[in-house]
Amino acid sequence: MAKPLTKSGYDRAIRALVERDDDLAKVVSDFGKPPRRIRDPGFATLALLILEQQVSLASAQATYGRLEASCGVVRPESVLLLKDDDLKSIGVSRQKARYLRLLAEAINCGSLDLDGLGDLGDDAVRGQLTRITGIGDWTADIYLLSALQRIDVWPTKDLALQVAAHEIKGLDARPDHIRLAKIGELWRPYRTVAARILWHYYLNTKRFKRKDVTP
Repeated sequence: MAKPLTKSGYDRAIRALVERDDDLAKVVSDFGKPPRRIRDPGFATLALLILEQQVSLASAQATYGRLEASCGVVRPESVLLLKDDDLKSIGVSRQKARYLRLLAEAINCGSLDLDGLGDLGDDAVRGQLTRITGIGDWTADIYLLSALQRIDVWPTKDLALQVAAHEIKGLDARPDHIRLAKIGELWRPYRTVAARILWHYYLNTKRFKRKDVTP
């Protein structure tokens, strides 16, 4: 069983990264230790992550609030009871409505065992999740990082991480996901915590974009 990142492990990882990388050390010195944020594992968190795709966090949370009001409790059975018009009326696009239904159906029929993901390694979890249409690498990585609390996850397609790496490392251009993956090699085996530090930088320097970051 893969062990989740603990508070003491998180603190040790920050110390190790600060000792290893002067740029990360400056972020922590300037803005303090990044908070360790945890999401509950399960369908509701994956549903919210689907809603967060390519929109601001504030917009996604507002839509999720309306979904929750419609469902009572956001679970596969309650989402499957909603009709297309119901989802459209609360701001869920047709595409994301389809993604939510496919996820709910996969869980209901047993082809996706969310409870069993905690026993799998990172690559196996990513493979299980990305089999579901609508769940790509970014969604799987954020779930691994924030819900399953894995220590070495690096969401290379996250825009805020790309922007932060560009500025912190003084790069000539914002890195794409390929270049960001190479940069992240410097921070193994603590890339989850490195991501937290970069998000912390972004939140504290891009003040008008705070609602667009997924912690």
